[in-house]
Amino acid sequence: MGDVDDSLAALAEPARGCLQRVIAAARRIVPDAEEGRSYGMPALKLDGKPLIGVAAAAKHLSIFPFSPGVVDAVAPRLEGFSLSKGTVRFTPDHPVPEDVVEEMVRLRQAEIRK
Repeated sequence: MGDVDDSLAALAEPARGCLQRVIAAARRIVPDAEEGRSYGMPALKLDGKPLIGVAAAAKHLSIFPFSPGVVDAVAPRLEGFSLSKGTVRFTPDHPVPEDVVEEMVRLRQAEIRK
């Protein structure tokens, strides 16, 4: 296993399953992404740069696409979610739609590879 899988395995359900779905979607889009850490959190990396990270806090889960531009691009599709510069917060009861996760990964991949 690696940093991401090990970190997620240590979480309790339902947080573990929610964050594993985010990582699985990212791996489908960018199968050559590597496990690592960025800003202290488990993250997938592409070409040595952070692609997408995830974290669990006491009252929410977070997706970090490491790009305010990516969050801004998908914000219209995330009404009702807590957003900030580079972060999308959600709960297991209100997960980020998979197509939006996939779009965040595609957009971040494009930023890294431009």
